[in-house]
Amino acid sequence: MKAKILIAEDDANIRLGLMATLESDGYAVTAAADGAQALALYPQDKYNLVILDVMMPKTSGYDVCRELRARGETVPVLFLTAKGEEIDKVVGLKIGGDDYVTKPFGVHELLARVEALLRRTRGQETALNAGGELPPVFPFGAAQIDRRKFTATIADGTEVSLTARELKLAEVFAAHPDEVLTRDALLNAVWGVGYFGTTRTLDQHVAQLRKKVEREDAPATIVTVHGVGYRYRPPAK
Repeated sequence: MKAKILIAEDDANIRLGLMATLESDGYAVTAAADGAQALALYPQDKYNLVILDVMMPKTSGYDVCRELRARGETVPVLFLTAKGEEIDKVVGLKIGGDDYVTKPFGVHELLARVEALLRRTRGQETALNAGGELPPVFPFGAAQIDRRKFTATIADGTEVSLTARELKLAEVFAAHPDEVLTRDALLNAVWGVGYFGTTRTLDQHVAQLRKKVEREDAPATIVTVHGVGYRYRPPAK
C-alpha cells in the first residue's frame, strides 16, 4: 500500500514540484495551499507523513504542527524552511517536528528524509517494546508519567504535555535504569534504525524532557555521560 503524504505549501510552483517528485517515487500525495486547509484535510484520511512549509500566511507550519500535537496526533512532521538559522530548526523540533529540510533542497535529500521518517514510523511498534513492561503510569524523576495521556505530573500537581518523542525517550530510559545508553542506541530506539539526521536532535529532546521532569533542587534524573550518551538515574525508593 502506498504511504500517504499531506503537503502544506503556499508556493504553487514548489507545491506542484513536491507532488510530482513524491508521486513519481510511489507515494499518494494530497496538497494544501496553506496551513488552515491542511488542518481541514488531515482528518479526512490516515496520513503517514505531513510535510509543512514553515512560513505560510495566517496559519504557519509551526501552528499546524502545534495543533496536530495538541490533538494527540503522532504522525511524523517534516518541516520545509527557507531559513538557515539553527534556532528556527530547534523551534520546529521543540514543538513536535521530527525533521527539517532547508530550501533550496535537492530531490535526493528530500526523498531520503521522507523514507527515513516513514521507516521509523513503520518500526515504531517494535521499538515501543522497550517500554512494554511499564505500567500505564510510571515514576520518572520527580514526575509521574501517564503513557495514555502523554503527560508528566510533578509533585505539586502541575501537569505538562509530552511530545511523542519525549514520551518514548522516558519509556526507554525507564526500561533501562542506571544503564549508560549511547546516543546511537537511543536514536535507534526512539527514531528508528536508519535515522537520517544528527545527534543534535536527540540532545534537544533530552534537554526538553529534563526541563519537564527534573527539579532544580534535586540530583539530575538524566545524567550526561560525555562522549557516550546518557544514563537514567531512577528516584530513590
